[in-house]
Amino acid sequence: MNWQATEMNPRARIIIALDFPTSEAALALVRRLSPHAGLFKIGLQLYTAAGREIVRAVRDLGGRIFLDLKLHDIPHTVGRAVESADSLGVEMLTIHLSGGRAMIEAAVRAANPEMLLLGVTVLTSIDPATLRETGVDAPMEEHVLRLARLGAESGIGGVVASPHEVAPLRRAYGSKIKIVTPGIRPRGAAADDQRRAMTPADALTAGADFLVIGRPITAAQNPRAALDQIVVDAV
Repeated sequence: MNWQATEMNPRARIIIALDFPTSEAALALVRRLSPHAGLFKIGLQLYTAAGREIVRAVRDLGGRIFLDLKLHDIPHTVGRAVESADSLGVEMLTIHLSGGRAMIEAAVRAANPEMLLLGVTVLTSIDPATLRETGVDAPMEEHVLRLARLGAESGIGGVVASPHEVAPLRRAYGSKIKIVTPGIRPRGAAADDQRRAMTPADALTAGADFLVIGRPITAAQNPRAALDQIVVDAV
């Protein structure tokens, strides 16, 4: 798989978040948007509701899969989970970098080189006060860069980070890692539960490789038109 984002058109760099409670709702959207989006993100809600079959069903409709399970467990368990995800043919998979070096390295060893293994830094719903609640006193940017460094040293292919940390990550790592950015909201859209959001154009300018977008598209009256408008606004 060619993950050189600079060679992709903006549409191919958009990942649609299928945050739905049922496979029926998710597949209805995939039918409307495939192949007009880059990838479809299947996260915990949908995967818990529909299991491995939803991955196969989206692929059968021509969708490419970003499996966003944010794996975080002992190294052996995470390694086996990565192997299971790879057997489904997913193209992107997330683990939590806070699981530590041994866990990350186990995931890297288990991953197919064709699959982009992504390390989650800090969730976009978390702010500095939440970090302090969990015992992290470092500033947000410093903590994100520390986790990214651990991931890069352990062989991770990319990171997931809020758009506000994209520029410092790009300065630190250049093109060595891919940066996938949630917390994307078109200008004028509601922030919902995103604490550290940015517009698609600003995130791409900062250096993001891929943008994860959910409700601004999935909750729109016309999802295809919403996607098309985001693509226009991003260039």
